[in-house]
Amino acid sequence: MARKHIEMAIAYDFDGTLADGNMQEHQFLPDIGMKPAAFWAEVKRLTKEHQADEVLVYMNLMLRKAAAAGVPVRRDDFKARGKAIQLFEGVEDWFDRISGYGRAHGVRITHYLISSGNAEIFAGTPIASKFAQVYASKFMFDENGVAAWPALAVNYTTKTQYLFRINKGAFDLSDNSKVNQFVEKRDRPVPFENMVFIGDGSTDIPCFRLVKEQGGLSVAVFKPHTKGARGKADNYIKDGRVHCAVPAIYTDGGELDRVIKANINAVAACAALSGLLAEGPQ
Repeated sequence: MARKHIEMAIAYDFDGTLADGNMQEHQFLPDIGMKPAAFWAEVKRLTKEHQADEVLVYMNLMLRKAAAAGVPVRRDDFKARGKAIQLFEGVEDWFDRISGYGRAHGVRITHYLISSGNAEIFAGTPIASKFAQVYASKFMFDENGVAAWPALAVNYTTKTQYLFRINKGAFDLSDNSKVNQFVEKRDRPVPFENMVFIGDGSTDIPCFRLVKEQGGLSVAVFKPHTKGARGKADNYIKDGRVHCAVPAIYTDGGELDRVIKANINAVAACAALSGLLAEGPQ
């Protein structure tokens, strides 16, 4: 009989975690002729003025600025802009490598994205196919295939919802009943103890805390070779939000690589011990 694999999930933020900066800054903002500082300052101003959700505001502003500049906003246009995003070192081969390491240790690893950035832009990156589910802000498109309105806004508080969806296997976003349904801990497809969350900033704090407090692993990453970046990430350790802070370098043998592989080993060992204890005295 084939050995049953242990289920494990790794969830990632995107902006500042897998790539530098915000994804809109790589191609979209240059296309509409705006500097990042000016765009985000306007987002902040409108958010405060209207007491609005910042993610909804930035998405609305993207559409308004694109219309004013005559820049197309079809699904394929967004996807094409994702190709311009420069990922951090080692990211492109990270997912296959880590999944392979897991398989060798009897652990089936599934990767998930939980991001306030645009799902349509992310779809153009070379890593999009590596994720089982992409939970990111996305647009509704009209009958001509043109982005017309925000369909989903993923902000810092709603991010935790998707961790529970992973935990319970409730992947249909239109079904709120399943994610809120009571499920015994032993019956959940991916226990929090077998979950990792990797993020970089303040919008990730609720996810950091949830995963850490539920027995999983929370990891803060920071931009490599950047003055002051480590200090901010170290504050997350001091505040009890994460287990560790490492540079956003995803290469084989790097700090992050060693941490995640050690966690895979721990998950496998814990499952083996639980199995032995369940067997009882021989």
